[in-house]
Amino acid sequence: MLCAPLRLERAVLRAAGREVHTVRTGLGPRRAAATAARLPAGPRLVAGLGGGLAPHVRPGDLVVADEVRGPDGVVPVPSAPLLAGALRRLGLTVHIGPVLGTDHVVGERERASLAATGALAVDMESHRLASAGRPFAVVRSIVDTIGAPLVRPATVAHGLAGLRSLRAAVPALTAWAAATSPRQLLLASPRSFCAGVERAIDIVERALEKHGAPVYVRRQIVHNTHVVRKLQDRGAVFVDEVEEVPEGATLVFAAHGVTPAVRRDAADRDLAVIDATCPLVTKVHNEVRRYSNRGDTVFLIGHAEHEEVEGTVGEAPGSVVVVGDVTEARAVPAPSTEGVAYTMQTTLALDEAEEIASVLRTRFPGLAAPRKDDICYATTNRQRALRAIAREVDLVLVVGSANSSNSRRLVEVAEREGTPAVLVDGSSDIDLRRLAGAGRIGLTAGASAPPHLVDEVVAVLGGLGPVTVAESRLTEEEITFTLPREVL
Repeated sequence: MLCAPLRLERAVLRAAGREVHTVRTGLGPRRAAATAARLPAGPRLVAGLGGGLAPHVRPGDLVVADEVRGPDGVVPVPSAPLLAGALRRLGLTVHIGPVLGTDHVVGERERASLAATGALAVDMESHRLASAGRPFAVVRSIVDTIGAPLVRPATVAHGLAGLRSLRAAVPALTAWAAATSPRQLLLASPRSFCAGVERAIDIVERALEKHGAPVYVRRQIVHNTHVVRKLQDRGAVFVDEVEEVPEGATLVFAAHGVTPAVRRDAADRDLAVIDATCPLVTKVHNEVRRYSNRGDTVFLIGHAEHEEVEGTVGEAPGSVVVVGDVTEARAVPAPSTEGVAYTMQTTLALDEAEEIASVLRTRFPGLAAPRKDDICYATTNRQRALRAIAREVDLVLVVGSANSSNSRRLVEVAEREGTPAVLVDGSSDIDLRRLAGAGRIGLTAGASAPPHLVDEVVAVLGGLGPVTVAESRLTEEEITFTLPREVL
């Protein structure tokens, strides 16, 4: 049910999307309350014009309520990030925050005092139409703002801007409506942070506590935008190369490892280096050195553009050949069938990496293999846990950043099981259109994704209808890694 207070608002919404079932509630809280009493139970979305309270909210902007405040209390709106994300993908300017309900048109003096409460927008209907415990959302297209009150000549232009934005928002509103339904969530476990990621983050946090800001970090400490942003807020400075770091400063090497050349550059600049390289990556570096020192050609199964592979190749650039897929494995040359070995990037899909290794073993019977698997335990566990549930669901959501190799591999694992999968950096990245008809959703997260992001996804999906959550736990992870002495 799409609720529009004014006849004009309803006409704009219907003209933009004939399939939308709209109801005109009438202007003001009394009419809205009367309409709410007549509406059937079910999803309810309030859309129309509104007044801005915060200084950064301008005419034509959209405000999506994450809660609706009124005289009877506060109604949370959990699905707000989903709806806001859909609107932003339409190219609209969107703000998420509280919408405040009043019983009158707010004047300029009152607007300033209301802004101090943290509310972004004000209207007279949403708090009377709010329905706690069922799918509910509010989108207000702003007309009047601080410094631009309702009664002034510019209101006509601002009103037209608001109506244009409202009209443009219709595809997102209909997508929200289509996605509302009860659903089941099946959580794959283990998921989220692994021991190497926790260690790397802990190293940066301890370095900041011990040395104070700024602490420099070469590249992203782990491949997750939320982790990087949080550490930046605490004073970490992320750089691409060592020469960007002031001489004598503190520098942390990221979890993916670096080449010996990078280490030499850091020493030349007299940097206080703290190494956060994952111990499992260090193991692969050691293997490459061991093989190359005895004269072997080393096939490194992995993705050439990945930072981990760049660091590993740097251990013996004249001896390492990167093999990215089965096709390359079938054609890659070697000086002879003897004196060859292979290692692996730690974050690959296990089945795909083994297929490549099998081709190499067939071509090179004397191929030396790592004493223990190179693909890290966490990558393997997360892939197996997802594989165990993938065929039981309609859609898989993988929480992780786009540059996270292990997160992208999880998407591939689900797709190889025949289930569509989507990589999302956070709840606002979930495309509402993918949720329509998806009654059972599998949920996991890459090894570099914070656990709280999974909790947020569960919460926002709960804003689209009742959610039943079950967890499929494949194994327990108890591995921990020691910290370097520099931060102890």
